Amino acid sequence: MKALIIEDESIAAQALELLIKETSPEVDVLAVLQTIEETVEWFDENPMPDLVFMDIHLADGSSFAIFDKVDITCPVIFTTAYDEYALKAFEVNSIDYLLKPINKSDLERAMNKYKSLIASHQRPSLDGLLEQMGGVRKKYKSCFLIPERDKLIPLATSNIAYIFIDTKTVKAIAMDGHTYYLNQTLDEIMAQLDPEQFFRANRQFIISRWSVKDMTVWFGNKLAVNLIVPTPEKIIVSKARVGEFKTWFAL
Repeated sequence: MKALIIEDESIAAQALELLIKETSPEVDVLAVLQTIEETVEWFDENPMPDLVFMDIHLADGSSFAIFDKVDITCPVIFTTAYDEYALKAFEVNSIDYLLKPINKSDLERAMNKYKSLIASHQRPSLDGLLEQMGGVRKKYKSCFLIPERDKLIPLATSNIAYIFIDTKTVKAIAMDGHTYYLNQTLDEIMAQLDPEQFFRANRQFIISRWSVKDMTVWFGNKLAVNLIVPTPEKIIVSKARVGEFKTWFAL
């Protein structure tokens, strides 16, 4: 099992690596990264690890910014000295959330959860994680209010074919092809949408289940997803996420 540690405090990183080796000796720590910039460069140059341990507060900002630049598809275990980011952490592929100082029993619990998910071929469930924390089932957005001149135009999520980013501008395309402009990042929008109805195909596109016309096998065992409305470019699902996409679509 290959893991990555993202932690800007060297003492904390060393302590975590020692705990990982003690509790899960089969884990090979590939690298310890300290900044957002360094992490983005690493993901651009290396294959996806099996697991990421990620501190939320890094030297150059919040680690959530990494998800705006990298499509991290492996499970993430967050580490932090604060708990106010728990819900946000669970919205970006997190399977657990460890408060510093991290102790052996907490790390063992997180690793056992990861191994259980892998063994059962399950995706991390936000609802399940919230339930474990004593939370309630998440309610997803049913409508966006789009400002247009002196009006607010309602856009029902059931009317969205896809959402994409075009030169830093986020656009929602309705089933009739009409374009709406959203003043949020794709990560922020995806966190508000029902994951059973919407899928983050790649860094640029979020697609809705009801807009998918068919799929074409693409080069390198990737998938090109064809929608019932025109798209500005091919929507490609990477080889690493084809299985996840098929599982999602067959729900």
